[in-house]
Amino acid sequence: MQTDHEQIRALIDRWAKAVHIGDMERVLQDHAEDIVMFDVPPPYEGVRGLDAYRRTWPPFFEWQAQGASFDIESLDVVAGDDVAFAYALLRCGTKDEFAADPDNRLRLTLGLRKEDGRWVVVHEHHSFPHVSPEPAASGEEEVRRLHEDWSRATAAKDLDALMAGIADDVVSYEHEEPLQYTGVQAVREACARNLDAAGDTQVSLDLPDLTILVRDDLAVTWGLNHVQVTEPGGPTVDSRSRGTRVFQRRDGAWLMIHQHVSLPYDPSTGEAKPNRRP
Repeated sequence: MQTDHEQIRALIDRWAKAVHIGDMERVLQDHAEDIVMFDVPPPYEGVRGLDAYRRTWPPFFEWQAQGASFDIESLDVVAGDDVAFAYALLRCGTKDEFAADPDNRLRLTLGLRKEDGRWVVVHEHHSFPHVSPEPAASGEEEVRRLHEDWSRATAAKDLDALMAGIADDVVSYEHEEPLQYTGVQAVREACARNLDAAGDTQVSLDLPDLTILVRDDLAVTWGLNHVQVTEPGGPTVDSRSRGTRVFQRRDGAWLMIHQHVSLPYDPSTGEAKPNRRP
């Protein structure tokens, strides 16, 4: 003769298999007329009574027929003389859903009572864990990350990485002539010349006082470009210039559409005056 625990486990196993194949009669057979179910979808107050419980299943069976799983992964039962409860985790989802989130599980709690020597389900509670989405990075964070990426690319002398985040139609005012560089290819050629000129020197770029202002899909940044150049076996030379950059968010990504970098101008000589010190 089966123990109460064994009877309840067999009951739940029968029910889960019936759900999986869409067998309504077997889904209902061990449930009380006054069952209350709290399901994943609304209504939030749950469904009450066997007829209301029955009406919740046809849409689920249609979804199941698309190839979804409904398999008990773990089951625990606690039983008294005439009242018991069980809790379980089930694999409930499609292949695509498990590919996207392999650890997701349906949580199930069942309340049972014994009627005329037979266990019946009087309460079901189904739920999935509520997973808060990762907070989206703010525009300021994304634009700051672009500057940090450019700093790393400068140290690595990685031309492709330096071009990341620059719009095809960028207009850039650089230190050297011409007055403006139009288009990402022109900016790429200017950066390539600078990298070639650097040779074996170590170069770093930092903007320690960077200010970022974001409004909707436009952002502007400004700050002093701090460049350090170290010749092999030689001293490190620091220089600073001014930098202002404008960004636009296009198709969800921030791109630099304008850059203006400059050195102070000495009116007595008519030349730019780099701020350098060893």
